[in-house]
Amino acid sequence: MWYEILPSFGIVVAAMALPHFSAFVINKAICGNSYRRRLLETEDMLQYLRDWTLTGNPYKINGLDAIPDEDN
Repeated sequence: MWYEILPSFGIVVAAMALPHFSAFVINKAICGNSYRRRLLETEDMLQYLRDWTLTGNPYKINGLDAIPDEDN
């Protein structure tokens, strides 16, 4: 009957979802944090480098308040 497809459907869905949910654990184990950044676009790469330069950590995002003021 129609319900005979459910076990194979469950296996396929689990196999497709496993990489998505395991990315959190893999990033936590290898990188030390659970975040990922896609660096495919030039703008994303520049923002990554900006955060690295300002804070020393690309995953700690700060705005203009992280830039030191110049003494005039």
